[in-house]
Amino acid sequence: MASLDETDIDILRLLSHDARRTITDIAEEVDLSGPAVADRIDRLQDAGVINRFTVDIDRTQLGAGAQIFVQLDPGDSFDRLRARLDESDAVEHVMVTADGELWFNARAAVHNVHPWLRGLLEPAENPEYSVTLLDEIEWQPSLDGTEFALTCAECGNTVDSEGESEWIDDQMYHFCCATCHRQFKDQLNQLKEGV
Repeated sequence: MASLDETDIDILRLLSHDARRTITDIAEEVDLSGPAVADRIDRLQDAGVINRFTVDIDRTQLGAGAQIFVQLDPGDSFDRLRARLDESDAVEHVMVTADGELWFNARAAVHNVHPWLRGLLEPAENPEYSVTLLDEIEWQPSLDGTEFALTCAECGNTVDSEGESEWIDDQMYHFCCATCHRQFKDQLNQLKEGV
């Protein structure tokens, strides 16, 4: 796949602000035809740049409890706690820090925060955490200052118009050249044979 150009960035910016924006509206904004925009969006999906289209629900309108932010040191229970957080309907976002902590925001009844957290974190014995009650969360996606370039799965170089892409084991990989593509597949096959 060729590297992303300014039009791709503009399309991503428009979709990040409103994923339900019509192809026609996007086409008018970026001065392309509707089919050209649809092709670019398909290409961005195929390349794994766009993973999914989603909806941002204002849960305060649903009476879903107070928004809390939790900083958790999972200790030896990282995998079990991460799985619990991923499965919980009340947990909206999970972040993993470079230090191995789990941070997340969730909706909880204000008067029952600590009992609810103890139940959620039950696999761990005495996990250390801190809770902050949030007044407001606003997601402001930004692509400004971001350099978009696909990187080669083999050597890490930037993938340009001469690059190659291939789905391998349900994941899209990008390569800067045919040599890197071949080396990656050869190594992958050697690993599979060795298992």
